[in-house]
Amino acid sequence: MESMVAVFEALDPRFEGVGGDERVERIATGCRWAEGPTYVPAGRYLVWSDIPNDRMMRWDEMTGAVGVFRSPAGYTNGHTLDAQGRLVSCEQGNRRVTRTEADGSITVLADRWRGKRLNSPNDVVVRSDGSIWFTDPSYGITSDYEGPGRAESEIGNDQVYRLDPATGELTAVATDFIRPNGLAFSVDESLLYVVDTRRKHIRVFDVDAATGELSGSRVFADCTAGSFDGIRLDDTGRVWAATHEGVHCFDPDGTLIGRFLLPEKCSNLVFGGLKRNWLFVTASSSVYALMTNVRGAAPAYAR
Repeated sequence: MESMVAVFEALDPRFEGVGGDERVERIATGCRWAEGPTYVPAGRYLVWSDIPNDRMMRWDEMTGAVGVFRSPAGYTNGHTLDAQGRLVSCEQGNRRVTRTEADGSITVLADRWRGKRLNSPNDVVVRSDGSIWFTDPSYGITSDYEGPGRAESEIGNDQVYRLDPATGELTAVATDFIRPNGLAFSVDESLLYVVDTRRKHIRVFDVDAATGELSGSRVFADCTAGSFDGIRLDDTGRVWAATHEGVHCFDPDGTLIGRFLLPEKCSNLVFGGLKRNWLFVTASSSVYALMTNVRGAAPAYAR
């Protein structure tokens, strides 16, 4: 593990006071493309994907040890925990969304929509009602780099889905994206933020509390440093987004108020630790960790 100076830049007075340790730690390196960090509080460890190497990695918070969590791993990308604390994963290579059970077995949650195979599920979040929401761009089937080989899209479109875990019904809730990617709910779950990486912006939707239907689509923020990838919220409703220069922080009104700069192109992030005040960032070949003075929004299992 190595450390370096933590660089926070306040671009707006609303970001002043946001910070943490003076140094950021690089807790792991040697990946080809690190993605999908998820903190597991029951075991106090971090899981993430090393997509091209077809493996999932694990960092132990108590010992600092880094090792392989699963390999092969179906070229997994994004992960999250469901309301019972079980790991839910997007397997790009197997073109499905799965759940890891307590005994280590894997349950397939979704692999087809209207009888057609999914493209390559990318990122996933869980609402407090247990519904599972994920993006399905075609990154894993358009090249040999992030999957087992090129393939044609059976659906012919890149969409955002909602899965009802009780009935297994899979619904396409947004169908007009070019490359849907990271997604996250607002603190009260009345809004859903979704990245369109190709358009280099974040869109936000109103979420119907009863039906889960989306409406009122509008652009929340445009990226000023490459493209957006993964996103997360803190418990004040600010949106934190991975970019090519680090993590950008947006006020709930869409204003870019601050930046946390890193030396590698960032892919995703998650707030973890027992207080949810550790910021973990996957960035190209490495994973970075910083204890901050903000807390992540409560995940499904904590609501």
